[in-house]
Amino acid sequence: MSEPADTIKRWAAELGFDDCRIANAKRATHADEFMEWIGDDRHGEMAWMEKTPHRRCDPREVLPGCRAVICLALNYHTGSNPFPEGHPADYRIARYSWNEDYHDLIEKRLTLLDAKLKGLGGTQRYYVDTGPVLERDFATDSGLGWSGKSTVQIHRRLGAWFFLAELLTTLDLPPDPPFGDHCGKCTRCITACPTQAITTPHKLDARRCISYLTIENKGPIPMEFRRAIGDRIYGCDDCLEACPWNRFAQTSREITFQARPEIFAHRLRDFLAMDDEAFRRTFAKSPIKRIKRSRFLRNVCVALGNTGTSEDLPSLRQAVQDQDPLIAEHAAWAVGEIEDRDNT
Repeated sequence: MSEPADTIKRWAAELGFDDCRIANAKRATHADEFMEWIGDDRHGEMAWMEKTPHRRCDPREVLPGCRAVICLALNYHTGSNPFPEGHPADYRIARYSWNEDYHDLIEKRLTLLDAKLKGLGGTQRYYVDTGPVLERDFATDSGLGWSGKSTVQIHRRLGAWFFLAELLTTLDLPPDPPFGDHCGKCTRCITACPTQAITTPHKLDARRCISYLTIENKGPIPMEFRRAIGDRIYGCDDCLEACPWNRFAQTSREITFQARPEIFAHRLRDFLAMDDEAFRRTFAKSPIKRIKRSRFLRNVCVALGNTGTSEDLPSLRQAVQDQDPLIAEHAAWAVGEIEDRDNT
C-alpha cells in the first residue's frame, strides 16, 4: 500500500500538475527579509502584502494545525511567437497572460485535490499566488526548484516558465529534500532587467519592475522608466527569458495557455480605438482584463511613444482627447516622443 505522500503526488500528476513536492510547515526561511522589504516600501502600491505580515510568514498562522505545505508546479511555456504570420509583432505581453487567467484553471484543480485530501482526513487551505504564504520559500524547502537571483522560482526541468500553487494541510506528511541553489555565478537575469529592478542578487525593488509598473501601478508611469518599458504593454519576461535553465523547458500541454488570436491579431495602435465594451470583449477571461481599459491604454501609449511612427500619430492625437486623464497624458507624451524623433 502506497504512503499518503505518494498517493497525493499521483493525484497531482493525474490532475495535470507537472511536479508536486512537500515541505514542513514552519516560519518561512526569508521571513525577516520579507519584513525588511515591506518596511522599506519596496512593495510599492501592493498594499495587501503589508496586511498582517506575520501571517504571511508562517502557514500555521493561516491554518491552525497546519503540518505540511504541498507545493505544486504547472508548466505554462507556450513557445516564443504568439503573433499570426505576417504580423509586425509590434508589442510584447508577458507569456503567462497570452490567453485565459491561470487562477481559474489551477483553482479548479486545487478544489479537486483538496477534496481528495479531505478523504485522507486533512483540512486544507489552498492558493495560487493569492494567499498570505511566502510560496517560493516553501517551494525551495520542498525541492521544487530554488529562488533565482531575480527572485523568480527556477525548476530543473521547467526552467522559469511555471506557475506555483500550494495547499496548506493538517496532514502529517514527510518533507522532500531541497534541491539547492543552482544559479552559481550567473547574473544574466540581473543584467537583462531593463530598469535595474533587481538591485542585488535575490532583492527586487517592485517600484522599478516593469511588471509592477504596467500592472499593479494604478497611476502614471514615472518618466524615468517610460523609455525603458520599450514595446511592453503588459508585464515583462526579460529576467525569465535570460535564465539558462530554460534550455530544459518544454511546451506546455495546456491548450488554455496558448496565445489567443483575438489578442495578437491587432496592431499596437488598434488598441487605442477600443472603448470599454470592446476592451472587455477582447480580454474576457484574460488576466489583462483586471487592469481595465485605462491602465492598459496607458501602457499602449507608452509603447507607441517608444516605437511608434508618424503613422501612429492620428490614433494618439485622438487618444489625447480621451476623457480619462491617465490615457490622455500618456498619449500626449507619446505624441511628443514621436515628433521629437521625426525632427531629428
